[in-house]
Amino acid sequence: MAQPETTYLVDGTAICTKRMNAGMEVQQLAKAAGITASYLRKIERGDRPRMRPGAYQALRAALNANEDELLAPHRDVPERK
Repeated sequence: MAQPETTYLVDGTAICTKRMNAGMEVQQLAKAAGITASYLRKIERGDRPRMRPGAYQALRAALNANEDELLAPHRDVPERK
């Protein structure tokens, strides 16, 4: 059986866009998601591209986002030969 994700690789630009489209300030979203505004800014800038499951789920809920809307796009990594 597969192990659950330990962290989520998030798309900071998508999070920022979703927040702005919702008409929320950084501080408002951070408070709604139970994280600090500083942490949210780092996520949006791409300085902190990974989030723990609890924080990610809270952010998703605060933005009314679907399951993978805020995740970074999957990139296929070529196999080494």
